[in-house]
Amino acid sequence: MALSKLQRRYRIKHRIRKIVSGNATKPRLSVFRSNKEINAQLIDDVAGITLVAASSREKGIASNKGTKIEIAALVGKALAEKASKASIENVAFDRNGFLYHGRVKALADGAREAGLKF
Repeated sequence: MALSKLQRRYRIKHRIRKIVSGNATKPRLSVFRSNKEINAQLIDDVAGITLVAASSREKGIASNKGTKIEIAALVGKALAEKASKASIENVAFDRNGFLYHGRVKALADGAREAGLKF
């Protein structure tokens, strides 16, 4: 039988997470995309804590009108600004089983423009 979309994403996610891991000096940038919103966070997997997070539901971002791709780029920029305040500049990108396309790519490009390196 064919896999459902969710099962396929989980299979890809586990394949990625076998390789990508974060620590205090180089945290993992994890992206979650729902139908309406997009979230990103920098995670220290060794300590098991979230260092920095950004979401499309934050006040400064949610008030902007635009396409979901434009908002995803704003989330990436906001995350990079918060990361620079926390003195983080290198990250490992974890697309979380989503294809590197559309909103996920826009978030990554926005984070790169604002100074994150991955």
